[in-house]
Formats: sequence, C-alpha cells, structure tokens
Amino acid sequence: MIGALLCLAAIAAAELVTALVNPVGGTAFHAVLLFVLVLLSSQAEPPLHKLYLSLALVPLMRIVSLSMPSFELSQTSWFLIVSLPLFIAILVIARMLLLRPSDLGLSIRGLPAQGLIALMGIGLGWVEYQILEPASLVSKADLLEVVPVSIVLLASTAFLEELAFRGVMQRCAEESLGKWGWVYVAGVFSTLYIGYLSAAQWLFVLGVGLLFGWVVKKTGSLLGVTLAHGITNMCLYILLPLVLG
Repeated sequence: MIGALLCLAAIAAAELVTALVNPVGGTAFHAVLLFVLVLLSSQAEPPLHKLYLSLALVPLMRIVSLSMPSFELSQTSWFLIVSLPLFIAILVIARMLLLRPSDLGLSIRGLPAQGLIALMGIGLGWVEYQILEPASLVSKADLLEVVPVSIVLLASTAFLEELAFRGVMQRCAEESLGKWGWVYVAGVFSTLYIGYLSAAQWLFVLGVGLLFGWVVKKTGSLLGVTLAHGITNMCLYILLPLVLG
C-alpha cells in the first residue's frame, strides 16, 4: 500500500511540475516515472506488479499529450491522434496482464440500468460547465459539425479514459489493494486534472471518479459510465457553450 501511495504522490508531483514550472520539466518527470513504474512492475511480486504496470498508462498519457503539437491541429483532430497510441498501449498492457474483456468491463449487462447511468452525464456536464465555461469545439449547431466531434469525444476521451482507469487500472488496483482499489484509482484519475489549477474542478473530477468507479464495481460494465462521460463532454464542449456561451 505504501508503494501505491508513493506512486500516487509522484504522479501528482509530476502534474504540478507540468502546470507550475514548465511542460518540458513535467514531460521529463513523467518519463522518469514511466521508466520507474515499468521497472517496479518487472520486480514486484504478483499481483502488485499488475498495479505498477497499469499505472504506467498515466505518465504515458501525459507524455503523449504534451508531445503532440497542438498548434497545427484542430482540438478534435488532436484528441483523435493522441488517442491512437494510447489505445494501443492499453491493449498491449491488458494482453500482458492476461486481462479478459469481462475483466475490463467490456460487457453490455444490465442495459436499462446502464441507460439511466448514462443520463447522469447531462447533470455532470452542466456542473462542469459552471466551473470551466469553455468555448465550443464547433462553430454552429450543424449536424455535419456536431456529429463527428461528438463521436471523437465519445471514443477518444470518454471510452479511452474509462477503459484505462475504470477498466485496466481499477481491475489491477482491486487485485493488488483489495476492495477499496476503486477509491485509489479515483485519486489517480483526479491527478490528471491538477493542471487546471482549480480546486473546484479537481474536487468535481475526484467525485466523478469515485462515482464512476463505484458504478463499475457494482455493475461490472463500462457501458453506462462511458456514455455518461461522453455525454458530459458533449454538454461541456458542444451543447452548453452554444446555448449559454
């Protein structure tokens, strides 16, 4: 447990360096952290080695996102391109750890309940919009613009993050840390939002991480939380900026 908490603290420190010092220093910190986590995974006893290897996804996410030049791409294209190597990394790690689709929550069990869970995204999107008030990713309410951007947000942000955190990491954390592993993963998830330098945003993301983690623990499926996450992002970056911005 001490090792897991030290990893959480190191990830948070790397994010603070990225936000408060400079992205180059943050990238270097994350690169060292990635190397250390892979090394720890090779040396640790089962099942703790699974947790360390799954946590390696976090610095990898930040390294890829910081290394991708955003000034030459639209925000939507940037999301899509960044997600491709991360999906490959998730699949490789899942295969290395012998995780089955059912272990990752890739099932459609309890469809009515999953639909209700998905609807939470409307409220979550409204709350997050009150905190961030971002600009819209589309210029107007045109289906030819809205639909492609919505699909990218659903696949390249919502599904990617849920598969990584509530799928791979939560499974490994529960095997390594016990029944409260989902709480630990919510803490890890929240560290990626430290860069907003907003206590309200960090607390919101921590709460969402706890909610989604608990839902996946109870239902065994990523379907509802992925849709809720996707709807949250659509409300935050498309619908509400157009209507209220």
